[in-house]
Amino acid sequence: MTHTDTAAPAAGTKSYEKRLLRAIPGGAHTYSRGFDQFPANAPEILERGEGAYVFDPDGRRYLDYGMALRAVILGYSEPRVNQAAWRAIEQGNNLTRPSVVELEAAETLIDLIDSVDMVKFTKNGSTATSAAVKLARAYTGRTLVARCLDHPFFSYDDWFIGSTVMNRGVPDEISSQTKLFRFNDVDSFERLIKEFPGQIACAMLEPATSVAPEPGYLERMRELCSANGIVLVFDEMITGFRWHVKGAQHFYGVQPDLCTFGKAMANGFSVAAVAGKREIMELGSIELEGRERVFLLSTTHGAEMCGLAAFMETVRLIESEGVVDHVWQYGRDLLAGLNALAKRHGVEQSFVAGGVECSPYYLTLDERGAASMPLRTLFAQEMVKGGVLMPWIALSSAHGAAELTATLDAADRALAVYAAAVRDGVDEYLEGEAIRPVFRRFN
Repeated sequence: MTHTDTAAPAAGTKSYEKRLLRAIPGGAHTYSRGFDQFPANAPEILERGEGAYVFDPDGRRYLDYGMALRAVILGYSEPRVNQAAWRAIEQGNNLTRPSVVELEAAETLIDLIDSVDMVKFTKNGSTATSAAVKLARAYTGRTLVARCLDHPFFSYDDWFIGSTVMNRGVPDEISSQTKLFRFNDVDSFERLIKEFPGQIACAMLEPATSVAPEPGYLERMRELCSANGIVLVFDEMITGFRWHVKGAQHFYGVQPDLCTFGKAMANGFSVAAVAGKREIMELGSIELEGRERVFLLSTTHGAEMCGLAAFMETVRLIESEGVVDHVWQYGRDLLAGLNALAKRHGVEQSFVAGGVECSPYYLTLDERGAASMPLRTLFAQEMVKGGVLMPWIALSSAHGAAELTATLDAADRALAVYAAAVRDGVDEYLEGEAIRPVFRRFN
């Protein structure tokens, strides 16, 4: 197979979309991979990844900023991680009793994360966060869950989905058990405490996303939860192993009662975890005679050895190769470059790159300053023409100087078209349907 240096428009590829939609509801196993999340010229399907690049079945190469929905931090198909996983596979991969790898992986996370006394592994973030909710309810004897409205996704389970606009199939009595507060808005959380005194089991939030917590916000959330008997849960699916190898909780100096990890922790292998204080985690244990039991996670493949070996090797490489420092610096350089280009093309009010440097974002704004999905689609479309797949910005250690140059060259060309669209109207330049929000009531 011949691989080109940059991608041509994907119109010549086979049509996979119909086959995907016929076989898989939504055409993918995550809604954010669906065809409605990408411009019309994006590759319909991918065959493999290597370093910072992905390849479609026709050999076209794309510089990737999706990085498997942020699950890859060392680059695709990192050989040392793959070798660690393969060694575990050759040892049997899944055994009848706990494995040595399982124990070592648990001890690795406990030694690494400041707030963690015990850990239970699983295969995806949804089951980890739902396990945290169950633990909090069992520990407090309360029912209600407070979750942050500004953080886009916590779980596919009813306790979360019922609080979104896409709540078909969730009973009202389940939806009513989840209450909403705003990030960086302590007052909104305090109002929930006053409205539902003694009823809130846990507060679920990400310690940061692309938006950093304001000074004192996480500390005040910690104080309020402690004072009101509420379990504080940090969902570190995205922040973990990016903000700091010890997580955003270490970076910001605030410890939760429970925390969840996934995504980058195993560089694309299927590993997630719920972890935290012993007094809460041990509710799922079996050795405490006479105590009422909590049926915590019990998954056949939760401790699959290849993933846990990949996790330990990923941690080793993050620490030994300065990966966290690299993604922070690359993010700074990328943000500076994108904003300079936007200013050069006269669209700095419409195209804005910002956020926490290790996990930046870009905004596309209409003349009123509101988010514009057509403009976002246009920018992504033009980046694809330059060989760059940028549905969002996830960084890895495989993104280096050459990738930064290629990205800014593609962005320069894309923003020239973007500026024309701002002037003439986006419909003149958009080649297909605009990207649509994942959470919407109707297709």
